[in-house]
Amino acid sequence: MDFGQLLTNVLTEMTGPTAIAYALAAIGLNIHFGLTGLINMGQAGFMLLGAYGFAVSTIAGAPLWLAFLVAIGAAVVFALILGLPTLKLRGDYLAIVTIAAAEIVRMVGRSTALTEITGGSEGLTGNSFKSTFQDASPLPDDRWALGPVTLATNASNSWWLRIVGWTLVLLACLFVWRLVRSPWGRVLRGIREDEDAVRALGKNVYSYKLQALVLGGVFGALGGVVFVLASSVQADSLGRPVTFNTWTILLLGGAATVLGPVLGSLLFWGALVFVRGFLRGAVPADVLSVQQVEQIGWVLVGITLILLIVFRPQGILGDKKELAINAR
Repeated sequence: MDFGQLLTNVLTEMTGPTAIAYALAAIGLNIHFGLTGLINMGQAGFMLLGAYGFAVSTIAGAPLWLAFLVAIGAAVVFALILGLPTLKLRGDYLAIVTIAAAEIVRMVGRSTALTEITGGSEGLTGNSFKSTFQDASPLPDDRWALGPVTLATNASNSWWLRIVGWTLVLLACLFVWRLVRSPWGRVLRGIREDEDAVRALGKNVYSYKLQALVLGGVFGALGGVVFVLASSVQADSLGRPVTFNTWTILLLGGAATVLGPVLGSLLFWGALVFVRGFLRGAVPADVLSVQQVEQIGWVLVGITLILLIVFRPQGILGDKKELAINAR
C-alpha cells in the first residue's frame, strides 16, 4: 500500500470543493439548528436550488455576479415559501415538512416537464455553465504544486475554485462570529433555549425564525454552487443523503460553534477517503469489491453519527450546554 499517495488523496479531498460545499451548508444548518433550534432536514433543497439558479441563469447568458445573485435569490424565495406557513411548527413536525420540501425540489428538478430548463434526470453538464467562473480567474492556465498536491489552476477541481470556496467559508465564519455576538444573535439563542420566554419579552419569535431560515438557506445555496462548479448539476446528487451528511458534519464539529462546521467537514471527508483508500489497499478485491468498500465507508459514517449522539452530542468543539437537543 502506498501510504504517501493515500495521504495525498486525503489532503486533496479535505481541501477540495466537496468539503467546501458541505462546510458552507453546515454553517447554514448551524444557524438553523445550533443558534435557533430549528430542525431543518431539507438543507439539500437549498443547495439544489442554488445550483440550479446559478447554472440555469449562466446558461441563459447572465454574468457571473448575476448568476450568484440568482442562486441566493432562489434560496431566499424557497425559505420564505417554506417558512411562512410552517415555522410555527416545532421539533419533529418541522423536520418532516423540511425533508418533504427538499424532496419536492429534487423531484421537480428531475421532472421530464422541465427537461429544457433543468435537464431532467440527465441534469446539466458542467461545460454548459462553468465558463464564466473559470474566465474570471486571474491565474494563468497551468498546473501548480503545493506540497504533495498538484492541480490545474483553472478547471473543475482547481486551485481557483479552492481559493474562491475557502474565501467564502472564511467570510461565512467571520459573519457567524459577529452574528452570535450581536443582539440579533442573542435573541436567536434565546429562542433556541425558550422561545416562550423570548416572546414574553416582546420579541417577534416568528420573524426571527424566518430570518434565520433565510440566512442559513443562503449559505446552503452557496454551498450548492461550489458543489456543482466541480462537477455538474444532477438533482439526485443533492438528495436526502446530502442533508444527513451535513447533519453528521455539524454534530461532529460541534453545533453552536463558529468553526465546528468547518472542522467537521474536513474530518468527515478526510476520514471517509482514508477508510476507503485503506480498505482498497489492505483488503484483496476478491474479499471486498470496490462497491462493497464504498458501502462500508458509508456504514462507518452511520455508526459515527450514532456514537456522536450517544457519547458526545456536543461534538468536538461544542459545549454540551449549547446544544438544543439536550435541553428538550
